[in-house]
Amino acid sequence: MLIHPQFDPVAIHLGPLAVRWYGLMYLLAFALVLILGRHRIKTQSWSGWTNKELDDALFYGVLGVVLGGRLGYVLFYQPSYFLAHPVEIFSVWQGGMSFHGGFLGVLIAMAVLSRTVGKSWLAITDFIAPLVPLGLGAGRIGNFINGELWGRPTDGPWGMVFPEHDLVARHPSQLYEFALEGLALFALLWLFSRKQRPAGAISGLFLIGYGAARFLVEFTREPDSFLGLLALGLSMGQWLSLPMIVAGVAMLRWAYRKGA
Repeated sequence: MLIHPQFDPVAIHLGPLAVRWYGLMYLLAFALVLILGRHRIKTQSWSGWTNKELDDALFYGVLGVVLGGRLGYVLFYQPSYFLAHPVEIFSVWQGGMSFHGGFLGVLIAMAVLSRTVGKSWLAITDFIAPLVPLGLGAGRIGNFINGELWGRPTDGPWGMVFPEHDLVARHPSQLYEFALEGLALFALLWLFSRKQRPAGAISGLFLIGYGAARFLVEFTREPDSFLGLLALGLSMGQWLSLPMIVAGVAMLRWAYRKGA
């Protein structure tokens, strides 16, 4: 049995300002998008991207992640609570971000960007998709440092106790998500995108890969206490991931049929 290290969630104190590890993980995620994106631009001339367009995509993407992530949490997870306490919607420092909301926010942001830079929406999402998983992994490390989003109880020797929550050995599901949504998905998409693919193929593979990884890990992750398990014994995260898998399969089939 393992014990969570109980990290201090604050990385640095700058006078009255507390710089939290979770915020630093977001900064790392955005920095990785720039680093990986510039590498792709340099090594894949056929992509047709410029550094300026990548910078614009990051700016729009940050807005989509933050606004979509927060609104997604409000609408998908606790709509009745925030309807009664609307001012707390803006209290992002208290936590509460949804990947699926952030994902939808980014899709909308990329649609706006496509009109600005004159690229098709799929050309943008195909280029951006392989840059995202390592950033997702950084976010899961932030969850682990905070000791949040712990897993369900387990008898396995890898079970971890999160003392600030209880003394039950649990799946370190944040690390499972780091491995699957972060490292494994990155490797899959990075290798797949090394060659030119039909428009929409890379985006479709991202949807399948993330949706499947999240769906599986949710079996080990403790569901939100205010929601519990929903229909068919599935969590909210699983119900939100199923449409991603279906859409990804449809998009991948469409891409190769259209590109044939």
